[in-house]
Amino acid sequence: MAIKSDIPEGIARVLRSGIGSVSEEVIEEIQTRIPEYARPSDGLYLKVVRMAVEQAIEGFVERIEHPGVPWDPEPFRMIGKGEAAEGRNLEPLQAAMRLGARVGWRRLTEMADPLGLSPQSLYDLGEAIFVYLDQLADAAAEGFEAARAHAAGEVERRRRRLLDLLLSRPPAAAEAIADLAKAAGWRLPKTVACVALDDRRGTCRTPALPPDVLAGLERPAPCLLVPDPNGPGQAQQLDHTLRGLGAAIGPAVPLAAAATSLRWAREALELSRRGVLPGGLLRCADHMATLVVFKDEELVSALAEVRLAPLAHLRPTQQDRLAETLLAWLRHGRGAGEVAARLHVHPQTVRYRLRQLEELYGDQLTDPDIRFELEIALRARQAVL
Repeated sequence: MAIKSDIPEGIARVLRSGIGSVSEEVIEEIQTRIPEYARPSDGLYLKVVRMAVEQAIEGFVERIEHPGVPWDPEPFRMIGKGEAAEGRNLEPLQAAMRLGARVGWRRLTEMADPLGLSPQSLYDLGEAIFVYLDQLADAAAEGFEAARAHAAGEVERRRRRLLDLLLSRPPAAAEAIADLAKAAGWRLPKTVACVALDDRRGTCRTPALPPDVLAGLERPAPCLLVPDPNGPGQAQQLDHTLRGLGAAIGPAVPLAAAATSLRWAREALELSRRGVLPGGLLRCADHMATLVVFKDEELVSALAEVRLAPLAHLRPTQQDRLAETLLAWLRHGRGAGEVAARLHVHPQTVRYRLRQLEELYGDQLTDPDIRFELEIALRARQAVL
């Protein structure tokens, strides 16, 4: 806003001569009435406050004296950045600015008669004060938001770097992790679980994450790291966060083994894609046997070829029935009634099938090691059907 031309010439010179006394009055009012700025023992801080007040008043006087000269908002952007660095919001600063404007307006009204200011000139000066106040506030707000955005970006960069260190193999030094965690404002947990997210089409929805979860959504294989996954309410929180996403939650492990949890989660996710494990949200802890079985598929295939050889000459439907019965027998006990209940067939049917299996396998079914290997081979067979 341009200063009205009917303000008497020379008024700026008179006002400039009073900058020192007005500044003192403004500073005293600010420190008395705004607790955030009351630091009587902090000489450096008082110097900063004084500089800000004097710059504001000097800037206003300059606008009266040279109304066409562009105003530089940068000093008050820096003040806004300083408020963000101090950890305050903008309310104390805005209150201080309003207080300074009232003090300035009060001094102007006191000087109106000695300076020969007409009511219109006084009105114009008052209007200029409050327009200037809005501009100062806008500049401070710009600086404040810029500083907060920068700080948030810096924290996010540190958290991404921390995730990189935690997932590196071999593990990074514990001291390096502790230092970076402190800089990122992240409390070191005793245990963690990693989450592998399904992003085959590059369209993984960004979940609303709790603040303590480290996110690697920009990675080629997106993932999360969840601290203390077995803590109170964590399982429910994680279920809610990941609802509707294809994801696998790795086992809880010590912090130094985070990469292992992620490896298991990714293996579970891959088995889900192949149909071996169900879709949706998977917990590795619920499927450890299947994960172990499929850890070395070539070895499992070789084992199956040996242990399931007695079934190989049968028709596919016969193979399926006998394999299903044998697995139920191995898993749930040797009573025909219990096996029949599991398979939803008549006990006599189970007895008939068990006799067939005894004929095919003979004494092998009495060997504990062979029975264990049979169960592994049959579980793997069942998973891929």
